[in-house]
Amino acid sequence: MTHDELRLALFDSLAAVAPEARGRELAGGADLREELDLDSMDFLRVLVGIKERTGIDVPEADAPKLFTLEGALEYLSRRQP
Repeated sequence: MTHDELRLALFDSLAAVAPEARGRELAGGADLREELDLDSMDFLRVLVGIKERTGIDVPEADAPKLFTLEGALEYLSRRQP
């Protein structure tokens, strides 16, 4: 997947849990959980959505690497098959 495709998959996953994320400007280094008021269960649902959209499995132990937009995109880029 391209960087743009990963970004879209991430935003789709976020929007499925937090609809206000769609079309919202998110700073690259901002904590997505705080910006979108996601609790731990919400964030786990985001990780499931990422797996469904990209096929990239994110172990729960790696979840902190996806707390920011920049971190998430970097992590997903490295984990692509």
